[in-house]
This record gives sequence, C-alpha cells and structure tokens, in this order.
Amino acid sequence: MDILWKTLCAASAAWLLTTGSLLATTDGLKSEMKMEKSLNLTHEWDKVFPLSNKVNHRKVTFTNRYGITLAADMYVPKQAEGKLPAIAVSGPFGAVKEQSSGLYAMTLAERGFLTIAFDPSYTGESGGEPRYVASPDINTEDFCAAVDFLSTCEQVDADRIGILGICGWGGMALNAAAIDTRIKATVTATMYDMSRVNANGYFDAMDADARYGLRKQLNAQRTEDYRKGTYALAGGVVDPLPDDAPQFVKDYYGYYKTPRGYHKRSPNSNNGWNKTSSLSFMNMPILSYSDEIRSAVLMIHGEKAHSRYFSEDAFKKLKGDNKELLIIPGANHVDLYDRLDVIPFDKITHFFQTYLK
Repeated sequence: MDILWKTLCAASAAWLLTTGSLLATTDGLKSEMKMEKSLNLTHEWDKVFPLSNKVNHRKVTFTNRYGITLAADMYVPKQAEGKLPAIAVSGPFGAVKEQSSGLYAMTLAERGFLTIAFDPSYTGESGGEPRYVASPDINTEDFCAAVDFLSTCEQVDADRIGILGICGWGGMALNAAAIDTRIKATVTATMYDMSRVNANGYFDAMDADARYGLRKQLNAQRTEDYRKGTYALAGGVVDPLPDDAPQFVKDYYGYYKTPRGYHKRSPNSNNGWNKTSSLSFMNMPILSYSDEIRSAVLMIHGEKAHSRYFSEDAFKKLKGDNKELLIIPGANHVDLYDRLDVIPFDKITHFFQTYLK
C-alpha cells in the first residue's frame, strides 16, 4: 500500500508540473495574464561604440518565464530580405547591452544575422526587483526567453537560432544550450563558470572551511539586509586601483572604469551586484548537464586570460564532433570584450553560417 501511495504521489506531482493544476477544468476557458510590462527605455544612442551604417537598430522588449520584462537592442542588416538566422547575445557578467554584447551583436548583424543584445533580469534597462541580483536559474532562463522572442519574430527563421555568451554569460549560454533544443549553435567568449568561481574562488583556491566562512558572512548579510529593508551592494571594479592589484583586475579597470567601456548602467562600472547573489551560485552548478548538449558549440578564450581554465575544463565535458575550443594567441580576458583586431569574428561568422542553415 505504501508503494502504491508513493507511486500515485509521484505521478500526481509530475502531472501537476505538466498541466499546472490538479483541478484542471475541461470547459475550454483560459485564464489570461498580461506578460509584458512597460519599461522606461532610453532612445538616445548611449553605447560605448558607434552605430554602424550597415545595420538598422531599434529597442525591443520580451518577457521571461518568471514574468520579468527584458530590454534588448535589435540589429538588422540593411537590405535584409526574407527570414534571417538570428543570434541572442548577452554578457559580460556585470555589463550591460551598451557595452560588449552590443558590439558583438552589431558586428554580427553587419555579417547578415538578425541579432539582439539584451540586459539580463534585474540589470540595465530590464525589469526585476530588487536591482542587481544574479541568479543561475533566472539568468539561464533569460537566454531561453530571448529564444522565445526570436522564435516568434516575423523576420527570423525559427529553425536557425543561436546564442552567444560573453564572460559569465558564457556559462549561462552553455546551460541554456543544455536545456533548450531550439538553440542550434552556441558561442562562448572568454567564458566564466560562475558557479565554480563563487564556490571555489579563483583558481579553485577555496576549501570547504573557507566556503563555510563565506556562507556565514553572506547569511549574516541577509539578516542585515532584511533588518534595514535594503540590499547592500558589493561594489563594482575596484576604484581607485591599488598599485599591487592583480593584472586581471587592472585589465577590468581598463575596460569598465575608463571611457573605453564605462557605462552608467553597468554594475561593474559602478556599485556592483547585490552582495548575497553569490549564495545561489555556490550551491547550484550550472554546467552539470553540459555533456548532454547535442547542438554545436564554439568556445573562444585568450591564451593569457586568467580565466582560461574555465573554458578548457568545460570543453572537456562536451561531446560530439560539432564542438570546438579556440585559444587566441596573446589575448587576455578583457581583449575579447571589444578589441575588433582580436575577436575572431570571421571564425564566429563561419561557425554560425555552418550550423544555422
């Protein structure tokens, strides 16, 4: 009897997840919910790069599965005809679409793709409260929601959709590719595994005791935040820059804190993320099922990037002859944010043309 009861409970739970209700009606009536929420979008060109004369640009919005409305820049090649292959772009972690992701999206649009660069939930012009929260689940969902939008866009061929994630959103892109079978091709650039770096520290230097200490610190911060009714921010890229800062921190400063890449809505350029965002990443490895990705993957990293081991180790898990790791000689982590002489756009273009057909 106990076994029968457990079987019935499991079946009911599975059916609930599928249908949404144990009391589903059969009268054909539907409860409708307005998904889209209005955002206060900036209509001036406020990117850190100039607008190309080879593309048309406009702002678009779409909503993820959690009801958060996301803001994106859409880039369409001029004189485009018919339904186009499409690419959704996001990252780096702590950046906004006016920075690196927008540059990638615009450059790929120059090469014939319809592209969107979107702000993840809780950041930039996208919705979500409280502000400046990162989540392994919600931020992966943001990529899938971008695919929802592109799949229903009149100008897009829904069978030819790819994604591109930069830095921390490279890891989110791989996680999305493991979930979303509509994604036909994925590119990661200078990828961070945000679960690994939050749980283990840089270069896996954090042991279980250090991790426990960090958990105590972050949970004490939760109590303090709740008591005050506000969310403390961790601070963006360190400023002023200490003389003894590691080289990769100096590289980050050279992008986020100078005219090269500074943007007023970027968490890294300003006051950073909600301090307690690290907690969920510590317990939720985002690349657990990356070995089940069947679609094509191209991973790109700089030879001299401090983060190179993230891509190399993640690539080892991938299976199939449609996976490739490309190491760029002499490049550091930040070089792949915006250096057009370093980012291998010819290779990226060929990859997407090959697998989005």
